[in-house]
Amino acid sequence: MKHRALQGLALAVIVMLSGAVAAEKRRIAETDLYSFLWIANPQISPDGSQIVYTLVRVAAKHDAYETALWIIPANGGPARQLTAGPHDSDARWSPDGKLLAFLRASEKDGKQQPAQVYLLPMEGGEARALTDIPKGTGGLAWSPDGRTIAFTSTTVARDFEKKKEGEDEKSDVRVITTATYRQNGAGYREPDRPSHIWRVDVPAMLSGTQKATPVTTGEFSESDIVWARDGGKIFFTSNRVKEPYYEPAASALYAAGAAGGDIVRIAAIDGPIRQIALSPDGGHMAFVGSVNHAAGTAERSYSQPDLFVTSVEPGSTPRNLTANYDFDIAGGVGGDQAPPRGGGSSKPYWSADGRSIFVVAGEEGCANLKRIDSETGKVEALTSGDHAVFSYSATPDGSRAAVLISTPINIGDLFVVDRAGRMRQLTHINGELFSQLDLTPPETIWYKSFDGRRIQAWVQRPPDFAAGRKYPLILDIHGGPHAAYGYTFDHEFQWMAAKGYVVLYPNPRGSTTYGQEFGNIIQYRYPGDDFKDLMAGVDELIARGWVDPGKLGVTGGSGGGVLTNWTIGHTHRFQAAVSQRSIADWAGFWYTADFTLFTPTWFRGAPWEQEADFKERSPITYIKDVTTPLMLIEGESDFRTPPADGGEQMFRALKYLKRPVVMVRFPAETHELSRSGKPTHRVERLGSGSV
Repeated sequence: MKHRALQGLALAVIVMLSGAVAAEKRRIAETDLYSFLWIANPQISPDGSQIVYTLVRVAAKHDAYETALWIIPANGGPARQLTAGPHDSDARWSPDGKLLAFLRASEKDGKQQPAQVYLLPMEGGEARALTDIPKGTGGLAWSPDGRTIAFTSTTVARDFEKKKEGEDEKSDVRVITTATYRQNGAGYREPDRPSHIWRVDVPAMLSGTQKATPVTTGEFSESDIVWARDGGKIFFTSNRVKEPYYEPAASALYAAGAAGGDIVRIAAIDGPIRQIALSPDGGHMAFVGSVNHAAGTAERSYSQPDLFVTSVEPGSTPRNLTANYDFDIAGGVGGDQAPPRGGGSSKPYWSADGRSIFVVAGEEGCANLKRIDSETGKVEALTSGDHAVFSYSATPDGSRAAVLISTPINIGDLFVVDRAGRMRQLTHINGELFSQLDLTPPETIWYKSFDGRRIQAWVQRPPDFAAGRKYPLILDIHGGPHAAYGYTFDHEFQWMAAKGYVVLYPNPRGSTTYGQEFGNIIQYRYPGDDFKDLMAGVDELIARGWVDPGKLGVTGGSGGGVLTNWTIGHTHRFQAAVSQRSIADWAGFWYTADFTLFTPTWFRGAPWEQEADFKERSPITYIKDVTTPLMLIEGESDFRTPPADGGEQMFRALKYLKRPVVMVRFPAETHELSRSGKPTHRVERLGSGSV
């Protein structure tokens, strides 16, 4: 009996140990991206009982992304799939909650067609097409009575005309007359196709597509549709300047009759506005805006966004509610795992009594919802924590909100938040995969730079980090330059750490979420003192004994690529560098980027007017001093930082100097390669030895 008891105990121990081995977590790999799931654009029902969201996944062949609509009870419970996809997104509840409007992009002959509005009855039944408009639809907004849907489209009258027999094909030659003629990701602009507001009626019984009619016309585009409470008007934002790049960025609030007619200007600030939200009584509009600069002062490269309120009467003067709140309204933090498809911006929302407005704000690497008094501008936290709220929607009375939250060890999950700020998690969308992965949160550090300024940074350490051991370091620099790292998931950082590196990702001066002065301090000095902030961070980790000073690497994309190029031209302390989607020559960038630098925000004039300044701040100027082995990563369809003014220059110059350099080029990829590029390319970017 005793022998059998010992045998049984031994067997139990073996089972326990085998279970422990089976449950042992592994390190994250680049190919795990193929299994990632993303939630996008959560929309809570009018009664607050259900939430519809877009689920994004990598297609089976790993060459694209698929999207479908899912629904989940707001009080908790299993989610279920509503639509089959593979290109369904942007759901919007009807005011009575009985219908769901969404966008579906079907496929024909293997080619994705423009998205059309579909309706899905929530009591049961199949989704049916409501529109069939040549250039597709976007920006859906239901009328208050639920009988009409407004949307935006670039469709024009000639698109409905049938081609006559023998008629010549339209020429593919482009005649360009504006300084901004192409856009990263979207391709070449069609100036004769402004984005206008359209409307389509929703019949009681949908038996086929309905005729859509334009609400606005003319040469200017409109966006951000909001219906008046009585359904008689539609509010929107627009920049109605023919060539706006000669002036500081700006837009205004307008209104037009719901059936068309004259466009009336309601209100404006000296700067761009967006994300408009109507008060419960219909008399006021909240919006996010950035004031360019005070009269008589210099233009800024960074203008902190604020929350404004204005009357909806024509000629109204907006009030800045958050002028004394020195953080970013509607701001956030960047990572590489925002939903690659199906996303969209979130608007402020009001309490039922109109006394409070709720909106996300970025503070020191966090993004949380704030409650702002609509009269006094007092700012209070609705949610709090070391995380990033990156999308949300609320019930009409503001009592409940569906919120997407990301952390450094979680891509993003759905929560419901009530008016008191109580949060309940509804999904664990990547729970099965992430339960297998050995992910660790980064450590937050603050350190002093050369001039005593405090800099915040995060340190992602290997899962088996051991005190007293020195590790190789990768300094990872964010782009922008007016952007921010923070408390959100980043596959790249976790992957680097899994390879045995300590990863340092700082927010040097010029970063957002630290106030107006901190963000704008690099104007006319970029790159420059921000480089010193980065080096101070490296010195901090060396002083702490965490990293081997003989094994340092540096990388960054976009603005981070600029600073990577700059770094290796100003120091030899790094043993390897990877510059991604970068700029090497500011003068070349001035001429070829998809946006202009015509206003004096980054430079005080054109390259021939400020030749010395352009040269002094261009990394290519210091190419003779570069000895660090360099890899350059470029998207061949990148119109934001064209390769000819970045990686190609660095590559050709270093080859001439017979220095170690390699260029990796990704066909058809834009500036968004690392965030929403083709899944196989995103994996190859990591797995090709890029760090």
